[in-house]
Amino acid sequence: MLDKKRFIGIFLFTSLVLCGFGLPKNLQKKVTKEVQKVFEIESFKMDAVEVSEELNSKLPAKLTSDNFFKLTNGEELLGYAFIDQAPSKTAKFDYLIIFDNQLKVKHSKVLIYREEYGGEIGSRRWLKQFLGMTGTDRVDYETNIDGIAGATISVRSMTNAMDDLLQTIGILQEKGAL
Repeated sequence: MLDKKRFIGIFLFTSLVLCGFGLPKNLQKKVTKEVQKVFEIESFKMDAVEVSEELNSKLPAKLTSDNFFKLTNGEELLGYAFIDQAPSKTAKFDYLIIFDNQLKVKHSKVLIYREEYGGEIGSRRWLKQFLGMTGTDRVDYETNIDGIAGATISVRSMTNAMDDLLQTIGILQEKGAL
């Protein structure tokens, strides 16, 4: 009995190590749809961007093999995609930021919002404030990002997450990692 449990444990651990965790299937489908729409293409390749542990420890937004990807179509670099979660009042929401090949924000999207209130941050009208921003731009809820009545926590959270990501992109460019 103990050998069977040990075998199952080793098998599951090995499977996780070899297969990785990846994006959940429902999130992957949404990301794929958005990338296809933004770049007006049918097929593309999504490869994890590897960043050294030392450099990653200095970045405001932590990058993993499950959240930051290089997007290519054959030999052509389309851009990059960043998928993460940010806190709302009692839950977290999933969002996607797509950069073009010059590392300018090309598209932003709230993929899954899990609360009754505050979902207005998913509106194109609000999210368009981030378009065209680069690693040299800073965003702040109090100065250059519009608020939304009833979504203050989510607005601050998304704005802070976006500012961390932009700073991270700037650092990666400065260090020649992108």
